[in-house]
Amino acid sequence: MAVVILAHNWWALAVRGAVAILFGIFVFLWPGISLTALVLLFAAFAFADGVLAIVAGMRSLGRHGRWGTLLLEGLLGIAIAVVTVLWPAVTALALLLLIAAWAVVTGILEVAAAIRLRREIRGEWLLALAGVASIAFGVLLALNPGAGALAVLWLIAAYAVVFGVLLLALGLRLRAWLRRAAPLEPVPRTA
Repeated sequence: MAVVILAHNWWALAVRGAVAILFGIFVFLWPGISLTALVLLFAAFAFADGVLAIVAGMRSLGRHGRWGTLLLEGLLGIAIAVVTVLWPAVTALALLLLIAAWAVVTGILEVAAAIRLRREIRGEWLLALAGVASIAFGVLLALNPGAGALAVLWLIAAYAVVFGVLLLALGLRLRAWLRRAAPLEPVPRTA
């Protein structure tokens, strides 16, 4: 059943792969802009998330006990956004470590999904390989965060392109599998 759901959403994997490829190419072409943009994008996200958490906390004031937690979470988000803008180098290092952790966790989940799907589809090795690439990328990034922003950005770009190609290939394979597996449905006639 999981393979059918995955196959019906083949296009999402293909789009995700194409976006990763485009992101990788962008980073290769404009690495200096990419790091600054990445840090500022994170600051904007943290600020918006903080404001929304504060709004949610204020709206739920008195309705349940979580309003204080939401308010604190919102203030923390805004504080992180301010720190990010004031000290972008520290934020860049922390963001690189966060990206490394995300890549390792994502990779483990992708390998696990490939193992679960190996009896149901062919080409599951592409998902497993994407997972291994994610894990390797995360480990390399965590071991060498101070290796230089440019080197890290190029590593991110290379990972994005490889990961994107693998996801795009998997999406296209799933589309082909779905076409072979799905019975042909008759086209309804209109009068």
